[in-house]
Amino acid sequence: MSSITVYTTNACPYCVRAKALLDKRGLEYEEVNLGRDPETRAQLAQRTGMMTFPQILVGEELVGGFDELSAADASGRLQELTAG
Repeated sequence: MSSITVYTTNACPYCVRAKALLDKRGLEYEEVNLGRDPETRAQLAQRTGMMTFPQILVGEELVGGFDELSAADASGRLQELTAG
């Protein structure tokens, strides 16, 4: 199974929803809270091109935020990504 990393910030409702969806699917993930780490937050933004949170990566592939995670779940793509 590919590793899942969920980059979050403090008091982020979409972060909570993303983690709940992954929990519901029984998928383990590492949460990295960047709420108090502006330097790493800036590095992540350069890497992904995203400024919003959460940011979800499966392996090295950026899935996106909660909306993209939800769409990937609905389409079966999330299962495909995490199977390999």
